[in-house]
Amino acid sequence: MDYVKNNRMLSLLGQRGTFGTVLNELAKDDERIVAMSADLARVSGLEKFIKNYPDRYINVGIAEENAVGMAAGIADAGKIPFVTTFSNFAAMRANEFVRHFMAYMNCNVKLVGLSSGFAMELFGTTHYGLEDVAVLRCMPDITILSPCDCMEVAKCVETAVAIDGPVYLRLSGKMNQPIVHRADYEFKVGQAITEKEGSDCVVYATGSMVSVALKAAKELESENISVKVVNIHTIKPIDRECILVNRDKKCMFSLEEHSRIGGLGTAISEVLSEEGYQGRLIRMGTLDEYKKAGTYEYMLEQHGLTVSNLVNTIKNNI
Repeated sequence: MDYVKNNRMLSLLGQRGTFGTVLNELAKDDERIVAMSADLARVSGLEKFIKNYPDRYINVGIAEENAVGMAAGIADAGKIPFVTTFSNFAAMRANEFVRHFMAYMNCNVKLVGLSSGFAMELFGTTHYGLEDVAVLRCMPDITILSPCDCMEVAKCVETAVAIDGPVYLRLSGKMNQPIVHRADYEFKVGQAITEKEGSDCVVYATGSMVSVALKAAKELESENISVKVVNIHTIKPIDRECILVNRDKKCMFSLEEHSRIGGLGTAISEVLSEEGYQGRLIRMGTLDEYKKAGTYEYMLEQHGLTVSNLVNTIKNNI
């Protein structure tokens, strides 16, 4: 598929729909690809995949632990299983199985965390994926990918197929997702992308928050504040070189639709502290509390993950 040509269509589908569309395309030429879901085929965008490859789809029901265990056996037989479920269930309900089979046994399983962050809206905290990166980041050998838009989802799925080992793909945002990349670009695991140059400070963003960071940076230009925006699409392994190259800046910011504890901001702070960084890193993510459920936009507002709050935070700290 020409992802540039179909960029707008993919954006309308959102990251979940894009995932299913791309997996269906890749399966045409790779018979090793198998799709699995914990009773979430439609939510995972797998309708076409199931129609085209019914013998390569398995619905394990609402049994996330079994899904990962079965996927490990399928991977051991030479297949490439993609297991889909909501991100909180993937990281926490199936946690022991992920640790044992994906990390310890190093099985070639691709775990897809659907609707991370607040995408589940009124389903509430039981369905919000706010801790998944923190939970999985400490497990050895698991690559964690967090695409910023739908074109990057496509590149992440292609990359996951090529990686011989466990991968966690974190999908965020809703349908009609903002487009960050309008032209093709090179995607490499562990190599962050500078989406905008800037001299006053740097914002490291991931997933749905990259577009927020870019909008804030554009708004700040009118006030003569130059903000560098870096897309950290690979949270593990983190791009240490990209982080350290900005040590000359006295203030850095991290932005993620995830708890500010244990996620991208923590990963960056670990790198900076090990290298003796003398400036400030201001971590922006979800607050250390569970708030009442609401719409996607309402939840982002409650946790300060908005363009206006980022603008004000940068102005107050540089």
